[in-house]
Amino acid sequence: MEDKRWMWILVTAIAPVAWGSGYVVTRSLLPPESPLWGGVLRALPAGLIVLILARRLPRGSWWWRSLLLGALNVGGFFVLVYVAGQRLPSSLAATLMSASAACMLLFAWLLLHRRPRPAAVVGATVGLVGVAVMLGFDAEGADPWGVAASLGATVASSIGFVLTARWGSDVPALSMTAWQLVAGSVVLLPAALLVEGLPPMLTASSALGFAYLALIATALAYAAWFSGLRRLSPGVVGVVGLLNPVTGVVLGVAVAGEAFGVPQVVGVGLVLAGIVLGATPARRAPRLGATSLAVQSRT
Repeated sequence: MEDKRWMWILVTAIAPVAWGSGYVVTRSLLPPESPLWGGVLRALPAGLIVLILARRLPRGSWWWRSLLLGALNVGGFFVLVYVAGQRLPSSLAATLMSASAACMLLFAWLLLHRRPRPAAVVGATVGLVGVAVMLGFDAEGADPWGVAASLGATVASSIGFVLTARWGSDVPALSMTAWQLVAGSVVLLPAALLVEGLPPMLTASSALGFAYLALIATALAYAAWFSGLRRLSPGVVGVVGLLNPVTGVVLGVAVAGEAFGVPQVVGVGLVLAGIVLGATPARRAPRLGATSLAVQSRT
């Protein structure tokens, strides 16, 4: 059982790593003036591909639930992340998004009435301290709209992910991924046409960027994330999400030449320690009856 738990933690970790890589792709390859179309071009192809694989349409209340969750987890989230990715260094954008660990603990408490485990709280706190260390030395002159977009994306997606965990325990991860991606695209498409007009002309680099975001950072990432939400508590999933800033920092240094020094090393170490603390299950005390039987068998 314990091996399966860590297996699902590793599967879930695919999502924040893929999302963290998306900041570099957005900043380096995509057009800066089309955040709405950016969300559509990322979500719609991924949603249709996954829907073909899932071969299942929503039923009953899942039509409106898919629209609501798609608006939170896809529509609003993708637009805000796109804005953040264009206005902030990749490491800073990913770092701000790490507040989702604390947000998911809070909203799971409020919406699911799941009191957070002490280990999850400690892990999230240690991880956020690591985030603060990385952020404190790299936030000077940060674009305020980019910061607001990151924090808005964090709140929207945290609420959406907790509601997904509340409603979707009996829905396969592929179906959940497809419904939300297509529904989020349906929400975004009219807004993109009204505000930005026709979709932007794609270059070879931007087409490659959108292909990566759609297939890896969206279809694969959301399927992995929703698989984790079905099998792990939202608090544990939120703490695993701290891999997002670690990925953003590492790729920001490796690809975009962003600064990396002692604060970033310390911060990354604290984030990883927080993930281990928050994901480690509580030890169960032996049942009294079993203990008594063991004692009696020895006497």
